[in-house]
Amino acid sequence: MSSLARPHRDDVLLAVIGLSGGVFLWLVGIHIQNGRLFDAPWVSLLPLAAVSALELLRRSAPLTALAIGTLALVADQFTVGSLATLLMFTDLVYAAVLYGSPAASRRIPVITLLVTVATTVGFIAWAPSADAVLIGIVVGMVAFGPAVTGASVRNHRDAAEAARLRADQTALLAEIDRAQAVTAERSRMARELHDMVANHLSAIAIHSTAALSIDDPGTSRDALGVIRQNSVDGLAEMRRLIGLLRESGADGPPSAAPTLASLDALVEQAGANSASSGLVVTLEDGREESGPLPAPVELAAYRIVQESLTNALKHAAPGPVIVRLDRSRTLLTVEVSSLFGDRPGPRAPGSGAGLVGMRERVALLGGTMEAGPEPLGDGVKTWRVRAELPVEERTYGA
Repeated sequence: MSSLARPHRDDVLLAVIGLSGGVFLWLVGIHIQNGRLFDAPWVSLLPLAAVSALELLRRSAPLTALAIGTLALVADQFTVGSLATLLMFTDLVYAAVLYGSPAASRRIPVITLLVTVATTVGFIAWAPSADAVLIGIVVGMVAFGPAVTGASVRNHRDAAEAARLRADQTALLAEIDRAQAVTAERSRMARELHDMVANHLSAIAIHSTAALSIDDPGTSRDALGVIRQNSVDGLAEMRRLIGLLRESGADGPPSAAPTLASLDALVEQAGANSASSGLVVTLEDGREESGPLPAPVELAAYRIVQESLTNALKHAAPGPVIVRLDRSRTLLTVEVSSLFGDRPGPRAPGSGAGLVGMRERVALLGGTMEAGPEPLGDGVKTWRVRAELPVEERTYGA
């Protein structure tokens, strides 16, 4: 009801202009018909006033305005007529198509076309003459022409609105993609940071605990040496990560990412870190296929071995820790096994993030991974991590 009580200011302006123009034409005696039933000129002001009032409803109730306006136009045919009434009726037809329901916007042009054709054919059949054709043309200009114009404008308006919605959706999807990219990058950075630093910090935690719990100068000196070495290596890894995150420039190019060629050094370091825990770390490289591997595959394999050795340092029972590599034409297999069970001496706490990070790396490469205890017999179990990584060139996820 509030929309009916407060018409649009443009509609008010049209109503005022139309009424003023009609009154002016009446004052100067300009009419469009003669010999009508009600030939007193003032009677034509009644349809004029009605159509002028209906202009206030052209947006809020366009179909109602058109229906009543049609009756007013029919009534105007029994008077001397007013050009202003005729012009405002054409605007009501236009507004009904433009602002009416979608169904009405489709039906009104068809109805007005049928009315135009029927009127033309009827007048030609009743009184064949040029005037009959002229009447049909006038009806088409008053009814069908405004309806077609309104339909065209509405189609352009709907197309513009659809384009705006598509643009909004595209912007929203772009924002979602950006947020997902940021999240994926943060996850990747978190994996890198965990895998690079966890091994060194675990060794530091275990050996510092041993140095504090065992009152022996030789043991403390060995532990401090391991602690120092892991601190230096951890700082170097942190510098490499920071170099990767920085833009190239003042500090020069960042260090290269670790590859499988660095596994010997990694296994040697892990053996030194875990010697006091009774672990013996060995590398069995059974790769028969030679040739380069995609950089993401090499990095993932290195990190899987690194994290598996870190977990062994934290949790494995004294015994062998075996790192195995194998490669076929399509797969690189990485396997790390260690004894599963309790062990004496200090242990570093685990968060479970290592296994999650390894599974994420394997999933991003489209590979498979298994991790868990397996029985060996006589009640002995081994903890085995096995990952199979595709080695074919492809576009990898972030």
